[in-house]
Amino acid sequence: MVTLLYEQSGLLGVSGISGDMRTLIDSDDPLAAEAVDLFVYRIAREIGSLAAAIGGLDTLVFKAGIRQNAPYIRERAGAVAGWLAVNIDHKLNGRGDEVISLAGSDVDALVIPTDEERAVGVQHLCASSFVARTLSAEPDATRAAGVSTCQEFGGSSMVR
Repeated sequence: MVTLLYEQSGLLGVSGISGDMRTLIDSDDPLAAEAVDLFVYRIAREIGSLAAAIGGLDTLVFKAGIRQNAPYIRERAGAVAGWLAVNIDHKLNGRGDEVISLAGSDVDALVIPTDEERAVGVQHLCASSFVARTLSAEPDATRAAGVSTCQEFGGSSMVR
């Protein structure tokens, strides 16, 4: 079961070829195209549901692997979010510029680097700080453990 969930699902499970988006984009196999289409559909579904929940969209941000390796996916995601006034500039997107929306677009499209290792470290620190604060009557120990870092990164609810 673990192998199925962690090694044979997702893009690999749909395509039967690879879990690497670059490989799927470069493939002529119809199952690779289906996996890419499903991925773009899920992006569109999430953008739409989040935009509906917050009453619109000011900025669409691409991070992590989509930021680094997939101008094709960013362009397709922008196209399916076109009804939200997302307009991606093909040239800027291809170069991987930070701002990839057309000049004058109602919605900014950005490509932002992600430091995933730091994010995991901050989450761990926040969880540790919460435990330290819960178990310790020493508020200074909690502060020293990084409460301000947790608050800086939106984790304040964990350390109240």
